[in-house]
Amino acid sequence: MTDEEGIPAETPARMQDAARDEGPQYALPLVIRVERAAPPARTDALEGAARAVLRFLSDPRVAEADGEWAPAARAWEDARIRKVVRRARGAAWDRASALPGITVAQRSAEIRVYPPVPVDEWPADLARLQVSGTDFDDPRAPGEPAAGTPVLWMNPELPMTAGKAMAQAGHGAQLAWWGLSPRDRADWLERDLDLAVRVAGKEQWAELLTSGLPIVTDGGFTEVAPGSATVVADHPALRAVPGLRR
Repeated sequence: MTDEEGIPAETPARMQDAARDEGPQYALPLVIRVERAAPPARTDALEGAARAVLRFLSDPRVAEADGEWAPAARAWEDARIRKVVRRARGAAWDRASALPGITVAQRSAEIRVYPPVPVDEWPADLARLQVSGTDFDDPRAPGEPAAGTPVLWMNPELPMTAGKAMAQAGHGAQLAWWGLSPRDRADWLERDLDLAVRVAGKEQWAELLTSGLPIVTDGGFTEVAPGSATVVADHPALRAVPGLRR
């Protein structure tokens, strides 16, 4: 199951305000292409989901005040920051690709992100797609990220399906984006929003939780207990913030 809500732990207090539950609730749809003969690798899927979220947030249709998708994005951000991952193949992927959105390719993974929709008013061609069946494996262990690469560190003691982890990686990327200055965002865009998703070591995870870096905690709708820390967003520019532990 991948219908998630991520609660950003290191954002202003308004993010935790109960009033955010009172208005209309929106979700950011993410659809991953899963062909029978060529399923994506898990790490590619997670990294692709994170980059898709960043592509959405940085798109002029969202970032500019009069952008086509800006009203939906603002309504989404005024409620809980929910992301839902579904899968498609063949003709279903073609229909999903015809809807307004952004497609991101990440090695073996292909993911499309769409403007937020009310949680109970999905477009028919997305609503009929399955949420289950989004668990993938890595054919080989991913290597060490290159020096200077932003890394989304996953909780090593919290098993999640790939679909669940994709949504959590998207939350982590969003928190990193929100924490950056306009110049740092521009620099990241120039590097094609390069990033890595890796599972932290146990000792490393304990250190990350006290580092001051953005932490994603889960709303507890699926798979994990409410309040579970799922991802720490480790961007080099965020580590340069005064007072942050190195």
